[in-house]
Amino acid sequence: MVDEFDERLKNWVLSVVEGAEVSMAAPNGQKPGSGVGLYLLEVMQSPPPSTVKRPPLQLSLRYLITTWSEKPEDAHQSLVRLIFAAMENTDFQVELDPIPMAVWTAFAVPPRPHFILRVPLRLERPEPVTKLVREPLKIKKSLMLGFHGQLLGPGDIALAGCRIEMPDLRISTHTDYNGMFYFPGVPAEGTKHFLIRAKGRELEIDSQENHPDGSAPLVVHFSPLEE
Repeated sequence: MVDEFDERLKNWVLSVVEGAEVSMAAPNGQKPGSGVGLYLLEVMQSPPPSTVKRPPLQLSLRYLITTWSEKPEDAHQSLVRLIFAAMENTDFQVELDPIPMAVWTAFAVPPRPHFILRVPLRLERPEPVTKLVREPLKIKKSLMLGFHGQLLGPGDIALAGCRIEMPDLRISTHTDYNGMFYFPGVPAEGTKHFLIRAKGRELEIDSQENHPDGSAPLVVHFSPLEE
């Protein structure tokens, strides 16, 4: 569908105005013969429909529709036929408000009768392949503990206002005026990985131990500040 939307629109025009020349170029000076201009003026995103399946990607294409002929009245008749035919098509939306004068100035042509045809374009997406579950879900419980730490700089001076992150858990905190930091709940098992940012520098450390007691925190000496 994505590869053929222009061609399908051309065929629709020819079903309304038989034998007309169809141009996808921007409007320009007077052309010989008679025809219909289908200029893609704008591409807009449309919200996906509500569905239990994977929603398709949707766009709304706004075409500037103009006509030309050696006899102006023939061009007008073709334009009106196209408007009525588009109104009868449930897939199309017709906009009859004139486009801004600045658009015609950009085309370097005088304004001419026209309308905007809004055409939906949808890209269906296949459902992702779901692997068969052969065993029941097993939930492993993990004890959560608070974690206390203290950040010290050169001379064991407490570092306040420094950012402490646990990237694996996507949580962070800051040290207080005593250099203390605290995370209310981290897994008791496994390695605790910390990313420390202080004074424009970073330090990464790991801790296998737990420090749930505030009186016995993990003491971190921020060595990058000593360099």
